[in-house]
Amino acid sequence: MNLKNTVGLITGASQGLGKAIAEALLKRGAKVVMCDINHELGAVTKAEFDQKYESSRTTFVCCDVTSQSQLKDLFNKTVEKFGKLDILCNNAGINNENYWEKTISVNLVALVQASYLALEHMRCDHGGKGGCIVNVASMSSFLPAAHAPVYTASKHGVLGFTRSLAEASRLGNYGIRVNALCPGFVNTHILDTVNHKENLGTFFQFKDAVKQLMEVSGVLEPSLVADGFIQLVEDDSLNGAAMRITKSRGIHFENF
Repeated sequence: MNLKNTVGLITGASQGLGKAIAEALLKRGAKVVMCDINHELGAVTKAEFDQKYESSRTTFVCCDVTSQSQLKDLFNKTVEKFGKLDILCNNAGINNENYWEKTISVNLVALVQASYLALEHMRCDHGGKGGCIVNVASMSSFLPAAHAPVYTASKHGVLGFTRSLAEASRLGNYGIRVNALCPGFVNTHILDTVNHKENLGTFFQFKDAVKQLMEVSGVLEPSLVADGFIQLVEDDSLNGAAMRITKSRGIHFENF
């Protein structure tokens, strides 16, 4: 996919990985809709991008992804603003073992709902022009994590959903590629949750073990993960792929 003049929608885009992905698209000539529940931070990010890129190429929409009505409105606003949708990046995510239902709602349920809304707009067999969905999973999609069982379960779910939807798209000729981005530890605000009992709950006792793992495996910068995202979008041969990104091996793929 040539990214110039494409339209990308990114959830959780006001900071961290979502912001890096938005900028990676802008650098390649795309137009970007940034969605986040944090209105103030989203406005700051929008203003920052306006200093670097044409202001007409970005828009910010405050949205709680766990609200299906707000999600529908988000997709409608995207098409109203730019006339189409080519790329969806489901990036919004939290880690809260105390409120595990919310973790599943944000990390998995909202991701499924957003993906299905994207299908409505992009499916070739329903009159759309095709496109690409990238779901942000994690190395936790493959590995156990004692400090975050529910977060890990949600990311396992993201990977399973991604691969299955990709196969459905292939068999149904949807014209939509669906891939998963599975980085290791990334230098974003979610990494700090391991320091807070209000996030880890009873599993806070394992915080030192996960901090030691971070030291051993290293922490990725969002810009490198954004480079992986771009590869998933630009390479038309990738569908159902699980891209791993680690400090030791860089960008590589899981073989199933």
